[in-house]
Order: sequence, then C-alpha cells, then structure tokens
Amino acid sequence: MLELNKSGTDRSGPGRLPAQDPGPDAAPDTRPAGDSPSTGPDASADRVPLRPYLVAGAILCALYFLYGYFQYARFGSPSWDLGIFEQEVRAYAGFDAPIVDIKGPGYLILGDHFSPIVALLAPLYWIWPSAASLLFAQAALFALGAVIVGRTTQQILGGRSGLCVTVAYGLSWGVQEAVKADFHEIAFAVPLLALVCRALLLKRYTAALLWSLPLVLVKEDLGATVAVVGFLLFVYGRRLQGALLAAFGVAAFVATLVVLIPAASSAGRYDYWTKIDKNGEQDVSMLDSVLGVLNSSVKIEMLVFLIGITAFMALRSPLTLLILPTLGWRLLSQDSNHWGMVWHYSAILMPVLFLALADGVRRSRGSHRPWLASYAKVAVPVAAAIAVAMTQHLPLRDLLRPETYRTDDARSQAARAALDAIPAGSRVETDITLMAHLTSDRTVYWVGGAPGTAPDIVAINLDFGWSRPIQDPVAYAEQLHPEARYRLKHRGGSFVVMERTTPEPAKIPGVGDG
Repeated sequence: MLELNKSGTDRSGPGRLPAQDPGPDAAPDTRPAGDSPSTGPDASADRVPLRPYLVAGAILCALYFLYGYFQYARFGSPSWDLGIFEQEVRAYAGFDAPIVDIKGPGYLILGDHFSPIVALLAPLYWIWPSAASLLFAQAALFALGAVIVGRTTQQILGGRSGLCVTVAYGLSWGVQEAVKADFHEIAFAVPLLALVCRALLLKRYTAALLWSLPLVLVKEDLGATVAVVGFLLFVYGRRLQGALLAAFGVAAFVATLVVLIPAASSAGRYDYWTKIDKNGEQDVSMLDSVLGVLNSSVKIEMLVFLIGITAFMALRSPLTLLILPTLGWRLLSQDSNHWGMVWHYSAILMPVLFLALADGVRRSRGSHRPWLASYAKVAVPVAAAIAVAMTQHLPLRDLLRPETYRTDDARSQAARAALDAIPAGSRVETDITLMAHLTSDRTVYWVGGAPGTAPDIVAINLDFGWSRPIQDPVAYAEQLHPEARYRLKHRGGSFVVMERTTPEPAKIPGVGDG
C-alpha cells in the first residue's frame, strides 16, 4: 500500500492553504532550492526504516486480536453486528447476494449500509470460515493504520516521534473502543484515510486522490469525506483534481443515499434519515437538529477528548477538516450512541487526527511565538503519555487480567453445550449471545425478527437482559411463531434450546425469494 505514496510525486503549486506555507510564525526553509518534498530530509522514505513500524504493527495487531477473540470466545459480543457481517461475508464467499437474515428474512444488506468493500474478506473466509476471521482482519487493518501513521510522522518530524505517535494512535480510545465493538466495515477506512493524509502531508496529491476513491465503497457517508479531500487538493493548488474529486465525492454521497440504498432496500428508502429527524416518536426539524449539535455534555466531552488526545496540536493542521463530515452527522443525530466515546464511530477519525498532530507540530516548531515552539517540542510525547494513561480506563487494560483468558467458566461451558445441541445447517432464531457462533454454518435470525419463518430451533439466553423475564421458554417460542409448535431440547445454565415439532412451512419468508 505504501508503494503508491512513493511514486507519482507532485510538486506543490500555487494556491496552497495558508497554513501550508511557512507563514509569519515559521522559521525560514533552509532546504536547498533543488530539493522536492519527496527528496528532502523531512520526507525521505529511504531514511526511515520500515521494520520497527512493522514490529510495532504486529504487536498492536496481536493485542487487538487477542482482545476481540477472547471476548468472542467468552460469548461476550456487545451487539449483533459481528453476526451480521459474518452473514454478509459468508454470502460473498459463496458468490451469493449479501443476504443478512439477522436483519430480516431475505434482507439485502446493501439496502441498510452501502459497504461492498466487505466482499474483499471473502478469500480470508474461504480459509477461515468463522467470525474470528473478521476480528483478525479488523485487527490487521487497524494495525496497518498505525504503521502508516507512525512512519509518516517519523518522515516529517524525525527523532523518536514516529514510534511515540504509533503508541499514541495504537492505544487511542477511538481504536480501542472499535476493537471492543467487534468487527465493522469502517476498519477498511482506517488505513485508507491514513494513506490519504500521508499523501497530503508529503504533497503527493495524485496519490491522495487515488487513495480516497475507495472510501465511497466503505460506507455511504464517506463520500462527503472524499469531497473534503477534493477541497483540500483544490486549495493546495491542484484545482482541477480537487474540483473533480470534490464533485465525485458529493455525487457518490447523494447517489448512494438517494438511489443505490433505496433501490436495494425493501422499504425503498434510506432508513437512517430517522436518526436525524426523529427523537423516538417525536419529529425533529433540521433547524432544531442543527441548534442542538452541542446540547449534551456527552457531545462536548467527546469533542474535547478527540482533540485532547493529540495534545491539541491537531488544531494547527488543515487535515482536521477531514473529520468534519463524520462529526457532522454524529452531532446531528438524535441517537445518543453516536455522541460519545464508545462503539466504533470514532475509529476513522484517529488516523486523521494523529497525522494532523504531526502536521501541527511541524508547523509550530519554527514559530516566532516562543511558547508555541516550546510546546511543539513536547507535544508528541505528551500525546503518547495521554494515550498510555487513558488505557487504564479502556478495553485493552483487560488483557492484563487473568480472567480475560478463561473460557472454561460455567457460563461459557453452558453456551458451548447449547451450541452442540443445534444441528449444523438448521435455521435458528437467537439473541446476541450465541449469534456470531452460529452464523458460519446455520441460517440465523434475530429473536423476534423473523415472523412466519417457523425456524427449526429457537435458542435463547435467559440472562440476556429481556425487558420482562421469560418464565416459560417453550411458550415464548410459540408466541413468536404461532404457526409452529416447539419442545424443550436442551437446557443448561441460562441457555435454552427448543426445537420445532411440527412440519416446516411450505413457504418460508426470505427463502427462495427472487
């Protein structure tokens, strides 16, 4: 991936952002007039060894995967997303349409989020047909982002800054919370955005354009981010490239939300508009959404910690503009899950912010403001110290606890016994606890989300956190599926497996539909 950034070097032209020029705060450029950005001392790839960053990346990959794998092995998945993505990748691996029955029988997932790039995981799934393979892929993609961010920082700042930023990025709360949240498609955006920012910092503008194009295949909202990349190219002097890329980003954003997703959706619309214009059952106007972008202390805390993890130096770089589209829809959303420091939503902001940190330090080192120049000298180790200090309150701290590696506790044994009672190839309706362990070789439905299907098996964890305790599991299964009758097949601990005793329906929703 780094090879594209080594070639096609673009020399800077007129019209750069004001901050791209030295400006009144910067010391004079002492580089010989003949040096280009690709051959000068700050950007010489030949002088920055790759091996230390590959080693650091391998360590981070191992840490991320260990956490994700043992959370999975202990049946601790926090949401249904890992099961959803395994169903999608399994379909691609079988050269089928990406039908995700967890979202609904016969549900075409491209009508929910537009993430066709996930199909790239099919070859890995051929080798390792398990949800764990997705966790490994995400760990590797996040670690690749660390390699790109750290090595780029070393090229433009020198010293030990690269490894410090590798640590700061690798332990950042945005990445750690994404690891805890299991697999998500945004894992692909992390190294891509790192490569885009690297190319912009090294003034390799054609590379920046090319690396940004695949972002529109990662998730529907990233077309807006691509448009911002185009804006930066335009202001940096690449006016034609920038204008075309910005137009492409806007067109991709609009076409995906207005045409592609509605065409794939059974409802014929993009369902997530309701995250902005509805608060529960109450309608919210766009004006109220805009006026309420900072109406919560959770939102303000998130913003402070986003910039704070870079020791606030990211504010000195125009790269920070790239986080605005993602922050924009999150702050407009009425869903409180989008506001805070949990889940996976901030992971794609991390490579941008930490390379903005490197850029901000570079811009500030020669400042005629003594306090700023002095602070720039310590900002990188300060950011690394912040990341290490915060880790004691973040997911990876669990890797220091022996109980993290214990998968033979009573709950896990009971869960595995329940899995053994569910035949391969069966249609299963279940909750989050067992879901990602069933999707590799069964058809899996979300409990309560598959009416009329009369699944072969209904398997539930009685301790899952139901709004009302389930006193009679068999009666509950028959309440979900009055078209069928069930009997208790297995019960162990809090896990109950029920099997259908009546014939399978002649017509099953989502099965055999064109």
